[in-house]
Amino acid sequence: MTSSPPPSDVRTEPARPRLRRWLRIVAVVLAGVVATASLGVTALQLGLPWQMGEGDRNHVYEGDVGSQRYQVHVPPQHDGTARLPVVMAIHGCAMTGYGWNSMKSTTQFNRLADREGFIVVYPTQLISRNVIACWNSGDPREQHRHTGEPALLAAVARQVVEEYDADPARVHVAGASSGAGTAVILAATYPDVFATVTSVAGGEYGLNQVDPDDPGSTPPLDTARQAWAQMGDRARRVPMLVIQGERDDVVPPLVATRLVEQWTAVGDLVDDGLPNGSLHPTEETVSVPAGGGRHAYTHSTVTAPDGSSIVEAYRVQDMAHAWPGPDGDGRYTDHAGPDASEIVWKFAKRHPMR
Repeated sequence: MTSSPPPSDVRTEPARPRLRRWLRIVAVVLAGVVATASLGVTALQLGLPWQMGEGDRNHVYEGDVGSQRYQVHVPPQHDGTARLPVVMAIHGCAMTGYGWNSMKSTTQFNRLADREGFIVVYPTQLISRNVIACWNSGDPREQHRHTGEPALLAAVARQVVEEYDADPARVHVAGASSGAGTAVILAATYPDVFATVTSVAGGEYGLNQVDPDDPGSTPPLDTARQAWAQMGDRARRVPMLVIQGERDDVVPPLVATRLVEQWTAVGDLVDDGLPNGSLHPTEETVSVPAGGGRHAYTHSTVTAPDGSSIVEAYRVQDMAHAWPGPDGDGRYTDHAGPDASEIVWKFAKRHPMR
């Protein structure tokens, strides 16, 4: 028996148009998912509007070397009657400047700035430049003047000085972990911009050249010569503060020991171009015992004959990879350590650029 054709009023939809319609629906859904994810990443990195406090202002630097997002905190003392100091705080890996797990929350610099009267700057790294938001201090391309991250951050500092009429002789930089490495690079590449540098759980200029299995094969003097060469005719002794946890298994204590040796050598080279001990530095160490739920630590100073600091170092017992301080709020804080933010500010206040 033969089948009869379908009635003339019943139509079947061709497969190709139906496929196109589904592809359009899938594309719209995917676009929505991507947009939502992008907004989520942006919120994590740059924070949400209601997370901004009194005196917080967001900025973007745009220049020949690229763009850089940052937040500025302006204290109540910014009233046009005096040029205030500036502290730039550079976050570490898996952190942000002022979003999720931020340097702003970790350091609590804003509270200190409101009390003491200085401007704080929080640059933030984007995952488009590093997938886990590290500053690329281990990349040789990011270790020179006029290029890359050093140029961007120095330009941010200059923009803040200009826009907020800050004191150019009192611009300081402090970093944590990869941000500490970048802070040290800034001291070598822009000693004419930054008066002091602080490294918390960070390493020397050119640390990427040091073999972790054989660090002695690259003496600190070798990388010190490179840092001094980067200074060029702008060479000056940039006072350095080093803070290191003795139980840090991300940045081992040996790295901090090398950093102190390197920067002492840089100061020696700046003096007369030779590693000959011509500065005749004085070294002293004071030990502070544990007590009241606080870690023990040592405070060492390497001082020039005029009393100015070449290097100061805090070595904190029982502290891992963290920013120490009683009020810090973030994944990488240690409330039992000394107050690093207070230490940074006191160090900076004693050393304006000469």
